[in-house]
Amino acid sequence: MNEHALDLDAIRSLFRRHGIEDKITNLRRLSGTTAGQVLKLDTERGESYILKFETQGEIRTVERLLRTYDRSPLLPEVLFTAEDHSYLAYEFIEGTTHFNRGTKKDWMALLTRELLNRYKESEQDVPWGRIGYGPRLTWKDFNDAGIQEARINLGETLTEADYVYVRSVADRLFADDDKQGRKYLLHGDTGVHNFVYRDSTLIGVIDPSPMIGPILYDFLYAFCSSPDDLTIETLLDAYDTLENETLDKTRLIQETLVQLYCRTGLSVKHHPHDLPGYLEAWGYWKKLCETHAEITHQRSR
Repeated sequence: MNEHALDLDAIRSLFRRHGIEDKITNLRRLSGTTAGQVLKLDTERGESYILKFETQGEIRTVERLLRTYDRSPLLPEVLFTAEDHSYLAYEFIEGTTHFNRGTKKDWMALLTRELLNRYKESEQDVPWGRIGYGPRLTWKDFNDAGIQEARINLGETLTEADYVYVRSVADRLFADDDKQGRKYLLHGDTGVHNFVYRDSTLIGVIDPSPMIGPILYDFLYAFCSSPDDLTIETLLDAYDTLENETLDKTRLIQETLVQLYCRTGLSVKHHPHDLPGYLEAWGYWKKLCETHAEITHQRSR
């Protein structure tokens, strides 16, 4: 089917083909990728749906994630998928992204309970990283790529010494794949830009970029995805609700620093208005990391 030629009659016919008689009354094109597009559909009964056209690989991985975690109240329900995986329809979650989020403590706890703690282990022999593109032989390879991209985005925003420090921390953290924990199927893009809020409460998580990695990746990605409340107290409160992870405090702080460096790089490129908050957080977390490293060193002497 040529998605670019779709009109209301064609959409209605498509839905009837999949056994859905709900009459589509309005069609609006949302931003999509170069390979596809996204349509928001409104119905006579007041329901709204998303119809997504993408590459077969992309549709397969998104459908897999949504169906694997279909018991999570935060993920949209899948309506149907094309037999050839050229399109996917799922419910539209009405709300706002980025804004009126409530406290990070509250939405991090809800995200953890209702999504991250429901994550399931993947096959352990599959590569780390994004499913379908950019697979990595090791978790260190995946993190190295993110740090290098952040270094380019940051330019002179942070110093070369900052990069060298993050590089040394990451080299220690990710040197041994056996210490990264089990591999899980992750959402892969758990940031406030993909969180839907209503009445200052998290009600949905949209636009997955499925990947294979440790649960901690999605957890820290979410924590660092906005510059507010980037404190150790907020982190530890949320971490207390995270199951299947038992890191010591020093490693948790170090992993947060690595994720924060990468997120600060994304802020320079995509959200420069957030940069002052991230730079303040960077100084805070780097000092915290150095302090805990020194304490750990003294205890080992």
